[in-house]
Amino acid sequence: MTRHAPAHPGFARGVAAAFAATLLWGGQLPIAKGAFVALDGYSMTVVRYVVAGAAFVLLLWWQEGRGAFALAGRARPILLAGTLGLGTSALLLFIGLSLTRPEVAVIVLALQPAMAAIAEWIVDGRPPPRFTLACIAIAFVGVALVVTRGVGIGQLASLHGAELLGDALVLLAAIAWVGYAVVTSRMAGWSSLRVSTLTALPALVVILVAWAVAYALDAVRIDAQALPAATWRLAYVSLIGVVVGMFLWNDGLQRIGSVNAMLLLNLMPVVTFAIRALEGARFEAAELVGAAIVVGSLMANNLRLRRGVAGR
Repeated sequence: MTRHAPAHPGFARGVAAAFAATLLWGGQLPIAKGAFVALDGYSMTVVRYVVAGAAFVLLLWWQEGRGAFALAGRARPILLAGTLGLGTSALLLFIGLSLTRPEVAVIVLALQPAMAAIAEWIVDGRPPPRFTLACIAIAFVGVALVVTRGVGIGQLASLHGAELLGDALVLLAAIAWVGYAVVTSRMAGWSSLRVSTLTALPALVVILVAWAVAYALDAVRIDAQALPAATWRLAYVSLIGVVVGMFLWNDGLQRIGSVNAMLLLNLMPVVTFAIRALEGARFEAAELVGAAIVVGSLMANNLRLRRGVAGR
């Protein structure tokens, strides 16, 4: 008879924390989408990272002290991750979201673990297991169904031209975020709060420069009358989505491990679709089938990995 190791005392708390982060992040895109009546994607990204960046700085100073702001010989990876990774990803995501639908964006973002596996293959020369490759291929098929909504390729550009551009920008944002994760994963010995804070500062510089260029090109739009009604949405994506979500996720990650945490994170598209349904959005059958394929394939791969970890 096989004995199972007792669960960690904080396992239930870890599951609750990771699940709460998934709920918060699942609601982030629909909530952010509603704020575009008041301002554009550039301006929303500025607000988001000014508020979140200030919160990170204060928290890092409080938790780890002044010395935690020293780069300790890691200026180059911090600059690379913050500018090309975090800053670029944040801009592309919210500009893309302004053009597409939250339910499509979240499905594209759900591919990030698959992209990370491919990135490891390219960078470290470690090919994923065949089962993982099969799940990745199936997930991409599901994304294609969600994006196209079942229409023919020839009709797609005429029906969803602007939305396709938004989808492409969200995809590039996901790729940039994977690059950020690859670089920051090599910063051993630093807390996630320190990494998040020190990379958020150069990211904010990139975001402010991009906003200034957009303003010069008359691409910035701020509706002062609609802004008060959108304030809670901006507060959510700045503080709840970034700061609170990050702390809940990291707490859960430490208590239940990355494999279990990612299993819960795979439910994020379900949360987004549910919120959109409550908002009155209607989905084509192809979208629901595609979303189910993406979530199912990613969860199948995660469960396979979980079984492998448990069997060690």
